[in-house]
Amino acid sequence: MAQVEKRGGLLRKSSAYKKPLKEKVVLMYDEIFMTEDPSKCSPRFWEELFLMKVNLEYLEGKLESLDGEELMKIKDNINCLFQHCIQALGEEHPIRVVNALQNLMESLDSLLCAEGSESLKSLCLKLLLCLVTVTDNISQNTILEYVMINSIFEAILQILSHPPSRREHGYDAVVLLALLVNYRKYESVNPYIVKLSIVDDEATLNGMGLVIAQALSEYNRQYKDKEEEHQGGFFSALTNMVGSMFIADAHEKISVQTNEAILLALYEAVHLNRNFITVLAQSHPEMGLVTTPVSPAPATPATPLGTTPPSSDVISSVELPLDADVQTSNLLITFLKYSSIVMQDTKDEHRLHSGKLCLIILTCIAEDQYANAFLHDDNMNFRVNLHRMPMRHRKKAADKNLPCRPLVCAVLDLMVEFIVTHMMKEFPMDLYVRCIQVVHKLLCYQKKCRVRLHYTWRELWSALINLLKFLMSNETVLLAKHNIFTLALMIVNLFNMFITYGDTFLPTPSSYDELYYEIIRMHQSFDNLYSMVLRLSTNAGQWKEAASKVTHALVNIRAIINHFNPKIESYAAVNHISQLSEEQVLEVVRANYDTLTLKLQDGLDQYERYSEQHKEAAFFKELVRSISTNVRRNLAFHTLSQEVLLKEFSTIS
Repeated sequence: MAQVEKRGGLLRKSSAYKKPLKEKVVLMYDEIFMTEDPSKCSPRFWEELFLMKVNLEYLEGKLESLDGEELMKIKDNINCLFQHCIQALGEEHPIRVVNALQNLMESLDSLLCAEGSESLKSLCLKLLLCLVTVTDNISQNTILEYVMINSIFEAILQILSHPPSRREHGYDAVVLLALLVNYRKYESVNPYIVKLSIVDDEATLNGMGLVIAQALSEYNRQYKDKEEEHQGGFFSALTNMVGSMFIADAHEKISVQTNEAILLALYEAVHLNRNFITVLAQSHPEMGLVTTPVSPAPATPATPLGTTPPSSDVISSVELPLDADVQTSNLLITFLKYSSIVMQDTKDEHRLHSGKLCLIILTCIAEDQYANAFLHDDNMNFRVNLHRMPMRHRKKAADKNLPCRPLVCAVLDLMVEFIVTHMMKEFPMDLYVRCIQVVHKLLCYQKKCRVRLHYTWRELWSALINLLKFLMSNETVLLAKHNIFTLALMIVNLFNMFITYGDTFLPTPSSYDELYYEIIRMHQSFDNLYSMVLRLSTNAGQWKEAASKVTHALVNIRAIINHFNPKIESYAAVNHISQLSEEQVLEVVRANYDTLTLKLQDGLDQYERYSEQHKEAAFFKELVRSISTNVRRNLAFHTLSQEVLLKEFSTIS
């Protein structure tokens, strides 16, 4: 009996003179790609189709061979295919469900890659987002098993690398990719993680960066508009009249919810793909964002600011600049400004998580060698206008007075701002730990590469000392919830970094002198800290070991205080001066360095690298669950024009 071979949907007998026979499923596919309704002659056509084994190779070839005009001619049949695929997903027959899913996903993938209707691509993306977010916990969504095996990764990249498609669909594509990357990422090998980590195509990476930057930039713009509107209103005038006594309430009214989906996409790109780091630093010239009128997206009470994608007016035919406040900008600057808004208010759990994600992204950046190279590059200077929380004891800095500096200065400014503004009853311990870690990692790079950064280090030292004072004055309340000695040890070791290695990275010898001056000037705070940790380390309580570590870490700071204070007092007595000036104290310090003895402390320039799976898995699972819920809820508010849809797909009922 002649053997039968199967190739490309054809059944061929081994004898050469016989005509090839087509599989029944292939014949049915051919009917779908005709202009006539296939169910007219065969009422059970769709039921039979989903009982047939799918021929993906043939279906893909047919879809890819269509041009835009041909696709429009058979749009009715394509609509029916989608409709019946979705109906079949709800049936109990497993073969029908599997075959319908295969047909649906192959059609979506091919239509996303095809040239043709942008509205059709938009509908495909929205359908995929619906399928991905059908469950709050996407890792329990069994539909995604098929999407893992039959990847749509290349289709997403094609959208991001092609400017017209990116402007229309970039936001949905980036959010979809971020969600797919998080499917069972700790339980199995996720192909989207592997593929994203090795993308090196410049156009694709730049396209992804532009989409993220535009979404963050739009959020920044909307926040600034709300802030200016608030400051120009009656409440602002009343606040000024009564001496800013309601300043905290005024700030609360302009606090807005972060766009966590786009932030997650930025995190995955930075964390997984080292090539994406270069995108952070690419400068873009200002292109008239301020003068271009922008129509805001329709406001809905149920949708917080920032959770929906930018309006189609924002992502226009010309790529927007990433920052309106400076002549040149980049994605990192936009992200820093965004973080300065998000991290202002961490009173509720949602905002706390948003601030945490911003700090995790900064942690990944601070660990990367290439990122540090451009952060500290003296030839890449920018004026970064960070948002600062309104506080009674300080005036708002004038934007025009901001200097152009390396980008690392803006990162340090953001960390100092957070330290100064979050010493409160509901103490965000986890965020403070991450903040100090970012500073430490930047210092480790500066020490390693001997980068002498011209920065106002005194602001950092003052903020750290004030934080120590806050921990001590709220010892009882904080110890009931947190191990404050972990944070205290990190702060003390930052000072030890400056003391031990400061001569290798502080900009001038006088900067090193100023460090000693600040330690001596604030010696009472360090003395009080030593008394507190000594008391707890000599007791048999739960904090004994943690407090002992801080006691040992204070050895050099105490040596400096005990060495210089008697000499300063002696100088004042000899010269009959009741209160020495800063310059006089510095004179004493410089004259007595030689007799100071310090202990060499090991490990100050070492740190544990960031690891998501071991320490952050629970946080990201909850975050992705929240994003999935928000994406599903807000799909109806996306910017696809109903008028365009009705025009292009008049047969949709």
